[in-house]
Amino acid sequence: MANLRGVSITWLGHATVLITTAKGTTVLIDPFVEHNPKYPKGYQLPERIDLLLLTHGHMDHIADALPVAKKHGPQTFGMVEMMEWFESKGLKNGNGMNVGGSHTHADVTFTMTEARHSSGIHDGDRIVYGGDPAGFVLAIENGPVLYHAGDTAVFSDMQLIRELHHPELAMLPIGDHYTMGPKGAALAAKFLGVNSVLPIHFGTFPALTGTPEALEKDLAGTAIEVIHTQPGKALR
Repeated sequence: MANLRGVSITWLGHATVLITTAKGTTVLIDPFVEHNPKYPKGYQLPERIDLLLLTHGHMDHIADALPVAKKHGPQTFGMVEMMEWFESKGLKNGNGMNVGGSHTHADVTFTMTEARHSSGIHDGDRIVYGGDPAGFVLAIENGPVLYHAGDTAVFSDMQLIRELHHPELAMLPIGDHYTMGPKGAALAAKFLGVNSVLPIHFGTFPALTGTPEALEKDLAGTAIEVIHTQPGKALR
């Protein structure tokens, strides 16, 4: 696995990931807790969450953003249109940004990247435009560069993410149906030039049939490691 240099990464099922730096900065990405079948039973988020990053507006990625923001008080970042919607619902400390933009908080500099997906927000009986979907690259001071792809298909401009940011570990969706499957994720890992892949967005619902084992098979002959873990187990 990529050398995390004091950073811990905890997959919490589906696309929800908690990252804690060696200096103690906590970053939560795409909180899907209450109705997430794969969220580890009894797992408690840390009392303080510094950053809440939202990749897009689908409810399996933002369902618990407001409760988490209210309880833990993070600075919350996402696509500008989505953040305007959240602010209309009472979100405090919301920060809109856009693809290519970066922000530094303590020892974490994160950059919003493009993703190939959609981003409608279910608001009662209507769907609200949530801006373009996105991913995030996190460059951690004296630590690794991590990439959370959000929901996406593979796209050739992932090679630009490699050239600009040199990620070491990528959190890639592999479930298929709504995102790329293992075959696409394997090509994405090669485009990105990463050492390790943490598979996300698989097995939560019946339609998400991709597996880490299939990804491993599609990466055979490369030096890229597929991380096998369970929701709630911290990687260090």
